[in-house]
Amino acid sequence: MPNDEVKNQQSEVAVSSLIETSQNQGISFLDFDTLLNMLDASYDSFSNCNASLGEVLTDTIEKKMEVEVDVQTIYEDILSEGSDKIPKLNREMHSRYIHEMLNRPLPAPFSKLDASKTWIAFWLMNSAALIDNLNTKEQNNAAKQLMYFYKTSSGSKNTVAGFGGGLHQLPHLAASYAAVLALLLSKNENAWREIDTQKVKKWLLQCKNKDGSFSMHVGGESDTRAAYCALCIAQLLNILDDDLRKGVADWLIKCQTYEGGFAGAPGDEAHGGYTFCALSALFILLNPDELMVSGLNLEILIKWTVDRQYSLEGGFSGRTNKLVDGCYSHWVGGTVALLELLINYNKYKINDPNKYLSLIDRQRLQNYILCCCQDTFGLRDKPGMNSDFYHTNYVLCGLTQKYGNAFSAYPIEIEQPNTITILDDNHVLGIDAIFGVPYGYALNILSYNIDDEIEGINPLSDLPKNVKPLLHEYNPDQKTHPILIRVTDGNRDKSKKVKLSTVVEPQNLAIFWKEYTNIIKAGFPGLKKKSKSKKKVKKTSKK
Repeated sequence: MPNDEVKNQQSEVAVSSLIETSQNQGISFLDFDTLLNMLDASYDSFSNCNASLGEVLTDTIEKKMEVEVDVQTIYEDILSEGSDKIPKLNREMHSRYIHEMLNRPLPAPFSKLDASKTWIAFWLMNSAALIDNLNTKEQNNAAKQLMYFYKTSSGSKNTVAGFGGGLHQLPHLAASYAAVLALLLSKNENAWREIDTQKVKKWLLQCKNKDGSFSMHVGGESDTRAAYCALCIAQLLNILDDDLRKGVADWLIKCQTYEGGFAGAPGDEAHGGYTFCALSALFILLNPDELMVSGLNLEILIKWTVDRQYSLEGGFSGRTNKLVDGCYSHWVGGTVALLELLINYNKYKINDPNKYLSLIDRQRLQNYILCCCQDTFGLRDKPGMNSDFYHTNYVLCGLTQKYGNAFSAYPIEIEQPNTITILDDNHVLGIDAIFGVPYGYALNILSYNIDDEIEGINPLSDLPKNVKPLLHEYNPDQKTHPILIRVTDGNRDKSKKVKLSTVVEPQNLAIFWKEYTNIIKAGFPGLKKKSKSKKKVKKTSKK
């Protein structure tokens, strides 16, 4: 068996070949020019090729051809009107849709989603946060409502806790994942304190199976979604330990299919959503070096993932030979972000001078989102479909891909290191690719009890041990990203903030995963935590 170093070298050669092929296709960053290129006949377009005489077309292929014709018609109409008619993100109308649904009772037809209330809260709050207009009233109302779904139950041995999807629902991993993320977006410290993390941990262990997988609820179905949800909850609540980790990575690796993507369980079909869940879960469990020698077949995973982007539509499909869908802008797009981190992390380690490498055509993806996925209010799956909460959130998450990878493998020098300005009508806040929420939120749940708010971790891997980096803090008014780091010798009183001399590329403003997890695992060394005891009362001396 080859040793780890040989395995890494073999993987790097295969990956470099795939990247070179991808780059040779050429990418235009002009919306209009890219649209013109997208209308050219391509290998993955059924409507632009001639099927053999007598060939039977499946229902899926016929539907794909119909979608291609719809998309092509939209693109041709836009091009006929000129380059100034390229659609922009309709913030005002989407914002009205989001806030209308956040601030009033849902209509009667939504009763079928009664067990998905934590999801509805997350989808709407995250959508509002991405376009940067989630307000305090909505945050407080959501936190109050979500805690109604927090359940504790006593078994024969332990009292456990988790979130149900609605009132009188069983604790469920997916519902709990959505609730934790929605509470994270609320920034409500009182709600955090109501969560008994040790009871949640006991419940997670009850959901864990002997083979390393997790069940969605006690006695429920097992798949990669459940593993991802459980690990995210544990990571964000700072309760991830060896008992929860044991065997999970090995089980996830077994879910990789011969195609390259991941299935919900070993032996099933590769799927974009399951692939995102599996790879994100592996990133929580393993550092990049460990992941490269974990048994993951990176070469075929990259090929399967990049094949999900269709050249005509520009969007992603979730499975081989399936239709494009706006939600995969996040599920597959987030997978791309993690894969690019692995590729560029290896380049960073060997001081490769080449620029940051991209696996997909982000301009084509943006064209599909803006031209085909915008309904009058909210965002949708594809032309002809209605908008909904789910697609509004995940299509907006996918739009963040336009600005590059959600992670950066290494910093670069720029002329003005203290700020980076982003001016773009279609700009949405960048997201943490693992948790799918805007930068900074993911650490609030861990750092709410730290004296000074920590917004995140800056992607620098070679800082001295006494330097604790902080992620940029986004200023919505000026659209700037000040970069600060904290230097400490272990004494909290002597720590100070200084300007950073190196920052990440504008399209890669992000959390570098390795630093992110290392500092989380270390429990923020050098920073004193707030005492959880009651406020001190001034004692009056007895005379």
